[in-house]
Amino acid sequence: MKPSRAASRRHLPTSPFNRPAAPPVKQFAVDDQVNHDQYGLGVVIGVEDDIAVLVDFRPRQERITAPYKKMTKL
Repeated sequence: MKPSRAASRRHLPTSPFNRPAAPPVKQFAVDDQVNHDQYGLGVVIGVEDDIAVLVDFRPRQERITAPYKKMTKL
């Protein structure tokens, strides 16, 4: 019987089992200027912890939920 080779195996960097750490959640504060892919330029007028932000995109206000993929801080 041959000895097990499992202990000597190395994982390749492209292995699906080597998962990268999750990117940090974007943080927004009241009065931050933001740009949204769909709504355009706006100003943060409310923050709900790390759950959502309320943004004024003149003439409408929208509640944007995390992870804020389409929104960037200016």
